[in-house]
Amino acid sequence: MFGLGVPEILIIVLIILLIFGAKRLPSIGAGLGQTVREIAKIKKDVSGDEKPSKETGANEDSEPESKSLEGRVAESLQKKVTDKILGQVPGIKQAKQIKDKADKIKKIVS
Repeated sequence: MFGLGVPEILIIVLIILLIFGAKRLPSIGAGLGQTVREIAKIKKDVSGDEKPSKETGANEDSEPESKSLEGRVAESLQKKVTDKILGQVPGIKQAKQIKDKADKIKKIVS
C-alpha cells in the first residue's frame, strides 16, 4: 500500500514498543480501534445525511450547507481524536500546554 514491507513494519512495531512499553500497547490499540469505529460512524452519518438532499432534487444553493456540515463534522472529529490522544499518550498533554503558552507569548510579542 505505502511500499512498506515486513522488515519496515517490524522496525516500526519495535520502535512503538520501545517508546510506549508493552503495558500501554493494549490500551493504545483499544483507543485507536474505538477512534476508527467513531470515524466510520461519522462517515456513515454524513453520507446518510447527504443522500436525502440529493434525492429531493436539491440545487446548487444547498451545497454550502453541506460544506458547513462537513466542516462541523471535521471539527467534531478533530476534537474527539484530540481528546482521545491527550488521554492516552503520555507527554502529549504537556506538549499541548507548552504550545498554547508559546502561542500566547507570540501574540503578545507581535
